Amino acid sequence: MRKNERATVAVVGGGPAGMVLGLLLARAGIEVTVLEKHADFLRDFRGDTVHASTLTLLDELGLGERFAALPQRRLEAVSAELDGGTVRLADMHRLPGDHQHVALVPQWDLLELLAGAAAEEPSFTLVRQADVTGLVREAGRVAGVRWTDRTTGEEHVLRAALTVACDGRRSAVRAAAGLRPRGFGVPMDVWWFRLPRHAEDVAGGVGRFTRGHFCVLIDRGDYWQCAYLIRKGSDAELRAAGIGELRRRLAGLVPWLADRVDTLASWDDVKLLDVRLDRLRRWYADGLLLVGDAAHAMSPVGGVGINLAVADAVAAARLLAPELRRNGRATTRALRRVQLRRWWPTALVQGAQRVAHRVVIGTALDTGRGATPPVAATLPLPVRILQRFPVLQGIPARLVAIGPLPEHAPVWARRPVATAGREAPART
Repeated sequence: MRKNERATVAVVGGGPAGMVLGLLLARAGIEVTVLEKHADFLRDFRGDTVHASTLTLLDELGLGERFAALPQRRLEAVSAELDGGTVRLADMHRLPGDHQHVALVPQWDLLELLAGAAAEEPSFTLVRQADVTGLVREAGRVAGVRWTDRTTGEEHVLRAALTVACDGRRSAVRAAAGLRPRGFGVPMDVWWFRLPRHAEDVAGGVGRFTRGHFCVLIDRGDYWQCAYLIRKGSDAELRAAGIGELRRRLAGLVPWLADRVDTLASWDDVKLLDVRLDRLRRWYADGLLLVGDAAHAMSPVGGVGINLAVADAVAAARLLAPELRRNGRATTRALRRVQLRRWWPTALVQGAQRVAHRVVIGTALDTGRGATPPVAATLPLPVRILQRFPVLQGIPARLVAIGPLPEHAPVWARRPVATAGREAPART
């Protein structure tokens, strides 16, 4: 049995970009439906960094106090443990504005906050367990999506004047539209896993880098979310050596973790992140727009993917809402304006990530095949410069925490400060 529904805008994907876009369009009075594939937002190993520019956006939307009430940690500096010693690479205290930090918050908490705020708008609908299976086409243009209720198996058609794909790097909408991104080679994949965190451990984030070995630890309060970099495509080969090999590597790389590496009982505790870096040449078609990872998958370098996806959503809402309200649809010219605005900051960040892949990560991982961590004699020149002139640490801090071309909430979407505890449940 097929059910038919209608909205002005159909947003596919309930991640940060999709929820921000849904909230902003709803505050413009536009009928918007967000289709989320899962029953909830509880997915492990998602990006948990909320950057200073996004914190500013939440303030502008009147959600700053609600966000502040969430359990969180703060990252006020970025340091790395190198063979030559511990160095500071970025100092968030040198950032402009009210937020001199990056907040570390489980992504599901942020998404529930956004869903609750959006549900307060009468033109917003969130549908969970909605698996998008294809596009609706009418007169040569995209006119909505087909989706299946994962609970009941019922098929649905959601017709919309505009469909926006926010469904990530493996976008079902992008595949259905026949769009193929241009891929940029990456030298690494990432193993994600948890290790217990002790009260006496350092707070915030920790990076440990040496020739052939890279590990980043994200402070989640009672445990560390760990990212260990491996050569691209080497997962199966390394797993064949047994979980003991990973324990040995971690204990040698970060000695103060040696007393807890045994909590990795098997490879079931270690998830593989298939790192991609790609970008569509064209982010739109008639009736269709792609933003965030659906348009440009980012490397984990710098942890800026969420920041860029949210900025895409804000720009899309600001540029498209007036036309949607006036005409009930968005022209391809308006969709092109979204890509033109967001293309250059995306290309700039991806260019910097490609340099980091080639010059730092790729070289180090290739050099370190099968090796144990050696002791380096000196710090790299750029790192020595940052230590000699601390004021320069504000530059990498700004690039990571704010990024190029930060987007601000449109005037019509802003609200007075909303206190915690007023979230309404999202309608389904």
